[in-house]
Amino acid sequence: MRPLNLCINIFSGFIYEQQITMLLLRRTVQAGKHGRSFSASQTLLSERKGLVLGVFEKEGEEGGLHLTEAAAGFDQTLSGKLSELLKISGPTLKQGKSRIFYGIHKDFPCVAVVGLGKTTAGVCGSENWDTSKENVRQAMSAGCRLLQDLEVKHVEVDGCGDAQSAAEGAGLGLFQYDQLKSKKKNKVTTQLHGSADSAGWQKGVTYAEGQNLARMLMEAPANHITPTAFANTIEKKLAPHAERVTIHKRSQAWIEQQQMGAFLSVSRGSEEPPVFLELHYNGSPDSKQAPLLLVGKGITFDSGGISLKPSPSMDAMRADMGGAATVCASIVTAAALKLPVNIIGLAPLCENMPSGKATKPGDVVVAKNGKTIQVDNTDAEGRLVLADALCYGHTFNPRAIVNVATLTGAIDVALGSAATGVFTNSDWLWEQLQKASVVTGDRVWRMPLFQHYTRQVTDCQLADLNNVGTYSRSGGACTAAAFLREFVTAPHWAHLDIAGVMSNKDEVPYLRKGMSGRPTRTLVEFAAGLVHKG
Repeated sequence: MRPLNLCINIFSGFIYEQQITMLLLRRTVQAGKHGRSFSASQTLLSERKGLVLGVFEKEGEEGGLHLTEAAAGFDQTLSGKLSELLKISGPTLKQGKSRIFYGIHKDFPCVAVVGLGKTTAGVCGSENWDTSKENVRQAMSAGCRLLQDLEVKHVEVDGCGDAQSAAEGAGLGLFQYDQLKSKKKNKVTTQLHGSADSAGWQKGVTYAEGQNLARMLMEAPANHITPTAFANTIEKKLAPHAERVTIHKRSQAWIEQQQMGAFLSVSRGSEEPPVFLELHYNGSPDSKQAPLLLVGKGITFDSGGISLKPSPSMDAMRADMGGAATVCASIVTAAALKLPVNIIGLAPLCENMPSGKATKPGDVVVAKNGKTIQVDNTDAEGRLVLADALCYGHTFNPRAIVNVATLTGAIDVALGSAATGVFTNSDWLWEQLQKASVVTGDRVWRMPLFQHYTRQVTDCQLADLNNVGTYSRSGGACTAAAFLREFVTAPHWAHLDIAGVMSNKDEVPYLRKGMSGRPTRTLVEFAAGLVHKG
């Protein structure tokens, strides 16, 4: 007996006897009403195309499968061969599980089939996301990566009834930061298969590209993404949308003129000059429409300053500009989508480094609004740069303010990587953010803004505020949010602490290990939702 070595490579590792092998082989290559015979090996060598299809678990039928519309159409062209292979190739494909079939179709030498879970999946109240959308993202990501590993160059992707989510899963799953490596990952192009929803697909592609831009900025080493380089990168990304976008790269002289003493107290230890990046996206036909203001912490490298961080994992602090990365990537995405909404993005960009010029623990600095701050810990610098940016942002009379920052390790302790922590003074704003996160699967969770925490930052020996709470290790994420609230007068403000979701190990199946770019898609979905809110 010889094992099957052409038609089927079963993911679960089953090996078939020669009788089944020869039967399927004859059916695969036979001519007739389905066209001429062909050589699977020749096609593999010449075209390197692949196909990813989805299958659902059939409700109420143990071991039953329900093909998607695209998969059913493909199966029909093969006279049911795909269904037959799925039945004999092992256990029912559960959600996220995959099998690859070789040589069953002349146009697609490699076909990956991935389980989508149950057809009845939908919005899950306990999980706070749309399970069906997440299943599609996970499945299409898994299938595309399987084919990428086989060095397939072009993959057609099943829309699975939700072309946007399929495109997001494919685009996010295939992303790999390897710009600085001599040996690069196989690049794969994708397109929609078996669906007419090209608009949904393209929207998903754009959403994924936005998050991947944030991932690229966060993953790149700090000597490549300095404050100046960051601003230049965003400027290039926005160049195709110049008719709707205005960019200001504010210099240190301008920052000093604006009396942003808190921001300057962080940047002064570094040889790299700070940049205050200001983006105006004018998407609304009503030029007088109040803008949405997005503010992102932009520490391109955080050593901790004089309050130096421990050396293990300090390299990850190249991503401490994750807030600025996600904010700017969201605006690039909004511009690409031509969202009819006005958005202003602010990103105070600098490094936090120790030197003879660096701020010392116990120093007192003056913020843009005149409040004095005792800096007891120079590693609590993000709130300082955000304080001045928030003060400046109020001058635009925004409809809502959302600031995003990798602000505290405490939020990672509290929530881990499951959700972004949201602190807000507005129930309305919370509802909009939460609604958007259910759609994207990049979840948010509301945290408290009690006066209990405010008292811990206003109880200060030398100044109006202390940049760390009285009980520094207790409720650290909450005292940081309370500090920021001292620089906010707008009725609709939210602070998103993204330190816990900054990177991905294996928690989000459709993201590889590395910097995550979260919650870019949630910010875009949130902005898009405001279009209908007047």
